[in-house]
Amino acid sequence: MLHHADTLPDHTALTIGAREYTYQEVVHTARQWAAAVVEAAGPRPRRVGVLASRSAPAYLGVAAALFAGAAFVPLNRELPVRRTRTMLERSAVDALIVDAASLPHLPELLRGLPRRPAVLLPDSLRADVPDLGDGPVLDAADLAAAAPLPQPLGVGPDDVAYVLFTSGSTGEPKGVPVTHANVRSFLDTNQDRYRLTPDDRLTQIGDQTFDLSVFDLFMAWENGARVCATDPQELLAPLPYLERNGITVWFSVPTVAAVLRKRGVLTPGSMPTLRWSLFCGEALPRATAEAWQAAAPGSTVENLYGPTELTIACTVYRWDPRTSPAHCVHDNVPIGRPYPGLHTLIVDEDLTPVADGSTGELCVAGPQTTPGYWQAPELTAERFFARGGRTYYRTGDLVRRHHGQLICLGRNDQQVKIDGYRIELGEIEAALRRSGAVEAVCLMWPDPGTITAVISGAADPSAVAAASADTLPPYMAPRSVHAVETMPVNANGKVDRIALRRWLEECRPV
Repeated sequence: MLHHADTLPDHTALTIGAREYTYQEVVHTARQWAAAVVEAAGPRPRRVGVLASRSAPAYLGVAAALFAGAAFVPLNRELPVRRTRTMLERSAVDALIVDAASLPHLPELLRGLPRRPAVLLPDSLRADVPDLGDGPVLDAADLAAAAPLPQPLGVGPDDVAYVLFTSGSTGEPKGVPVTHANVRSFLDTNQDRYRLTPDDRLTQIGDQTFDLSVFDLFMAWENGARVCATDPQELLAPLPYLERNGITVWFSVPTVAAVLRKRGVLTPGSMPTLRWSLFCGEALPRATAEAWQAAAPGSTVENLYGPTELTIACTVYRWDPRTSPAHCVHDNVPIGRPYPGLHTLIVDEDLTPVADGSTGELCVAGPQTTPGYWQAPELTAERFFARGGRTYYRTGDLVRRHHGQLICLGRNDQQVKIDGYRIELGEIEAALRRSGAVEAVCLMWPDPGTITAVISGAADPSAVAAASADTLPPYMAPRSVHAVETMPVNANGKVDRIALRRWLEECRPV
């Protein structure tokens, strides 16, 4: 980014609605904010929270944190305050950058924190939020007057670039620290593949707590391109957004494309500006890939796969309208082959490699494998293992090879995906128990995209549902909560999930 601010100072780096920010403006402003972070939080800040969405503080805050030599920790104001406060406590941020739309949540969020971070309000005044308690607060006037940081503070390859929190089976979110070396490997691999130039314009569709957004920002700013923030309402009919911004690179979860297909938006030839159409985060249905390819005939469609622990994506499959339909399994597009430099194992429950063509759990090692979970050595030991001088991450996804490509057959445990978000059903079950249930089981029923809960030990399931919804993100809240007197168990004394599904079917209205 610094290079582009020198060589392409007037080139647009960021578009938010009608507002355009040049590379020179982004770098100058981010340096001002970085200087303020250093002034308020100390000469070597470690982590900076960014509580903002689709605003200048959301994007420039990331750059400011990195210029200050810190890792950024993206936060979402739409999540329950308790959950966000847990993330702040776990990450122990030294500073928190907050946009105006997130201000109403700030006093409650800071209340009760054992260690209060410095607060930066780039688009607000201190008087707008009177109840912030003690601690440094720098508002828009302070930041505008700040002298820019002369040079970004140096970092090493093993230093953390960002920390993302994902769903955890204990009922609390778990942090994934991603290093600068992890990010560098990902960027180099993807630039070799996509060859972005300053003429490219990238979508920015996902929330910044979702690691697909890291692709948008880093790939654009690494290569002098423009990232164009998307208003969620525009996704209902994105063609004007694509045309207005001249979008060349689309990146989203497949659900976005599937919804557009159902709405009849993907008419043949309707997206002529696209040259890359990238999907990641969940299974890509064959019919969606076919419809998208027809709507964007000049675009190359690719299906990317990868958990946060492997830095955004680690395998890729290129769609070919002539041959790819025959490669699909369960009507889903393959996840392809691993990136160069990454090593894969397909193993059974004992971590023994399975025979070629057999199904097993995908494990990946290489420069994109993150160092483990944030301050969770036991969990790290469960999900990472050493073999042959390499550290592998157990993805929990069942795969097998088919026509030389990896195909993903789903989760081997209680983790599921809803709209691209990875969710551990155990976390929802824990929230239900905290809300009054004695026992709680979550199932994907009656279809793979719907979470249904069955509880016992609570007289009023609707009260349990309402209480748990106050602590869970909307995409994790069960669609319905049913009560049973006692949970059915199998011969091993474990809850019989098959029996619960059968009971739900029997109770289902005709």
